Amino acid sequence: MKTTDFKKRKQLHQKITMLTCYDYPSARIIAESSLDCVLVGDSVAMAVHGYDSTIMATMEMMLLHTQAVSRGLKGQFLVSDLPFLCHRLSHEETIRNVTALMQAGANAIKIEGGDAKTCTLIADLVSAGVPVMGHIGLTPQSIHQLGGYRIQGREDADAERLIEQAKQLEIAGCTAIVLECIPQTLAKKITAMISIPTIGIGAGNETDGQILVWHDLLGMQDEFKPRFVKQYAHVKSMMLGAINTYIEQVKQSEFPSLEYAY
Repeated sequence: MKTTDFKKRKQLHQKITMLTCYDYPSARIIAESSLDCVLVGDSVAMAVHGYDSTIMATMEMMLLHTQAVSRGLKGQFLVSDLPFLCHRLSHEETIRNVTALMQAGANAIKIEGGDAKTCTLIADLVSAGVPVMGHIGLTPQSIHQLGGYRIQGREDADAERLIEQAKQLEIAGCTAIVLECIPQTLAKKITAMISIPTIGIGAGNETDGQILVWHDLLGMQDEFKPRFVKQYAHVKSMMLGAINTYIEQVKQSEFPSLEYAY
């Protein structure tokens, strides 16, 4: 998939499929699928490194994982998150960070927020040839300001603010916009009002595409399961079963048998 395909897919009413990915082995599996897009999200701080928020993601972390995923993919469009406050630094440092992520293998950069300052930055990046994906609604980098992981846009004023942000992000030149944890009716309204695709997560099925976290989709953990997450597999139980079988066979001297010995 290419940058120019996003609008075409919306116009043709063809859904865009997207998953997060953080490592080379997972990327190699995705490479054999028909998935459209991959996000190296700052959620890596939580899903892989065990932190309790995305705020702990750093440029070093994002670069390392972007490089690993880039080496494993074949044809999927790769988006990388600009981590916490990295779009609020000096213009020169922000450009350096964006350049580093693109050179690490990203095809586009995702930036949270839709305020005037963010839109100005996005317009500048787009004019310089950098595809940018927007992200509004529940923006995890602002979790302390938002008062926790809560649905956004339920009140009329908040809904109008999100609609205006979506319009401004489109004007700024975004390739697509992630809509996270907003009512389905609002997501449908925003999707109909703008010409660029919306990618939903916890925003119902009226968006132009969907994204889920790799570990959530595969059922690799069950400690945290938001309402919008559907587990398409239960890999955790399979992995535990394999590990416990290995332990038992080693204890009983069943492994390695002659078949696995020189």
